[in-house]
Order: sequence, then structure tokens, then C-alpha cells
Amino acid sequence: QVRLVESGGGLVQAGGSLRLSCAANGRTFSSKTMAWFRQAPGKEREFVTGITWSVWSLLVNTYYADSVKGRFTISRDNAKNTVYLQMNSLKPEDTAVYYCAGKETFTTSWPGEYDYWGQGTQVTVSS
Repeated sequence: QVRLVESGGGLVQAGGSLRLSCAANGRTFSSKTMAWFRQAPGKEREFVTGITWSVWSLLVNTYYADSVKGRFTISRDNAKNTVYLQMNSLKPEDTAVYYCAGKETFTTSWPGEYDYWGQGTQVTVSS
């Protein structure tokens, strides 16, 4: 069983930055996808970004929703079993609960279906 724990949310002014972390506790896998989703009040959950990798081929791919391209960056630290979401130039419309998600397969078609979900962390951007 894999447990995902997010941290790093908070309140920030428009134009500011935040970094979210997602620590995966439990088994580790040779190939994996980790992603961030978000859900704003009254809206459906939406895909934000994902990172997928394969130890066997050393291949790493990332994918971003158009709304965050150029502002958000996803990265990973395999030694710490942690994925990060660096969010810059934040806008009020980025306000949402951000969820980390994971699965044990390499992704070629985004976003796909996920096996594990974190509890979410609130990000609020004030204007």
C-alpha cells in the first residue's frame, strides 16, 4: 500500500510562489507516474501536471495543463520518494485544493487513471 502525503499549501498574494511536496510512503517502484490535480470550489477536479519515469530506460517525461505552462514546474527526488510542484506567478484562479496522485505505470497518454491519492492541501491566492 502506498500512502501519499501533501504539504506546502497556504495563502499567498497574486504573483507570489509556493512549493508543494508529495511524499510517497510505502513501496517504491521502478516505473511510476506522479501527478498533481486541483479542485476549486464548485468546480470539477482538473489535471495540473504529471511526471512519469522508467528506471530501465532512464526516460523521464513531464506534461502540463495549458493553464499552468510556464508558471508551474513538477520535479521528483527519488531518494526521498517525493514529488514537488513549484508554483510561480500565482493567480487568484489557481486557488484550489491540490491533490497528489500516483500510479505504478509509465504514462504515455495524459492524465490517465490513478491508484493512489493524497488528502489534499489548500492553496489560496489573494488578489
